[in-house]
Amino acid sequence: MSEKDRLPAKSRSADVDAFLADLNRAPAVRPAGGRGRLIFALDATASREPTWDRACRIQGEMFEATAALGGLDVRLVFYRGFAECKASRWMQSAVELQKAMRAVSCIGGETQIERVLEHAIVETKKQRVHALVFVGDAMEESADRLCQLAGELGLLGTPVFIFHEGGDRTAGATFRQIAKLSRGAYLSFDLASADRLKELLAAVAVYAAGGYRALADLSAKKGGDLRLLTAQLSG
Repeated sequence: MSEKDRLPAKSRSADVDAFLADLNRAPAVRPAGGRGRLIFALDATASREPTWDRACRIQGEMFEATAALGGLDVRLVFYRGFAECKASRWMQSAVELQKAMRAVSCIGGETQIERVLEHAIVETKKQRVHALVFVGDAMEESADRLCQLAGELGLLGTPVFIFHEGGDRTAGATFRQIAKLSRGAYLSFDLASADRLKELLAAVAVYAAGGYRALADLSAKKGGDLRLLTAQLSG
């Protein structure tokens, strides 16, 4: 990734503040008890290969952060190559998810975000999906169609949290709209901010598993960027 794609520290901090504010406004999740359900969707096209291993490592934080909240069920969804878009079974541990991700190699192809959003709609109509996380760097589809699907997810109470790798402006504009219409949140990141991504990904998982009170507890324990969320919640 070139230096021009890296966000300056000040801008990254402002983006994190905005992400946490949007997370605070996301729709209410399930009542206490039971397990949270989260779809973890990834762009596995060739451009993502340099950071795929990093994504494999950071996902474990989601399960660790939710262990005391009743746990988290995660379904991996990825697309790559020629019209290949696959979904795993629902998994209950970091070991299972990492094994599934390690079995995937990145292959060149066009984005299939529409299929990811459609899958989330089908799943949450069967049983509530509390959050959809999407990690990707590009968008090569109809923005209008993606926004329509995002709006439907918003009505169903399934917010989309988008972690946008790199600085593609066309993708960024559409990703922001998807997050807004679904009542989720958007954050741009690069390799330099991977640790921050790990914490925020865990924050989304905690939100899916335990709601705002659990997020406030996590903020108090972790500190850093997540402390900003505590102040917003108390306000």
